[in-house]
Amino acid sequence: MKSKLIMFLMVGMLLANSANALAQASKASTFKSTITINGTSNIHDWHSKADQLSGEFVVGENNTIESLVVKFPVQSIKSGDRLMDKKTYETMLSEKHPSITFQLTEPTTAIVSSTDIQINLTGNLTVAGVTKKITFKSTGKKTANGGYQLTGTVPMKMTDFKMKIPTALLGTIKAGDAVTVKFDVTVLSHNLVATN
Repeated sequence: MKSKLIMFLMVGMLLANSANALAQASKASTFKSTITINGTSNIHDWHSKADQLSGEFVVGENNTIESLVVKFPVQSIKSGDRLMDKKTYETMLSEKHPSITFQLTEPTTAIVSSTDIQINLTGNLTVAGVTKKITFKSTGKKTANGGYQLTGTVPMKMTDFKMKIPTALLGTIKAGDAVTVKFDVTVLSHNLVATN
């Protein structure tokens, strides 16, 4: 259910670079992120957090995002409740599929103003061994220290990735299918490097 976290991270990376509008291609593979996954159950709402992202993206001339690949370890998702985390990992088949991945499939151009950035991303998201094509939007801004910050919200469903909705206490507690992923990703200016 928390499978959706990878998308936010990717967005952040590209947004940062895109805003740079460099005359030559540049890339980044280091960034900071906070991801919050919010969901429901028949008992109460729940949330989990994660802050581990890895990957790489390349931005060419005219703010064109040429490539983006991101990986997110399933077992880095934490709720503060060990039983809930165990259910999450089982639901996402973490032993067989330990990472969530996103790969950009369609190059896209960021819309950049003096301080704001808007990006539409389309690519393949793989969770629990199932790959689906997704498209989502993100917005960002230039930070005071010369970096870039991206935020956004992505609604998703566990059943979209053929995951079995988790239950507990002999089925008396059941999670809702829909989850909402909120992401906040920052790329610092010194982490952007030229590719040539």
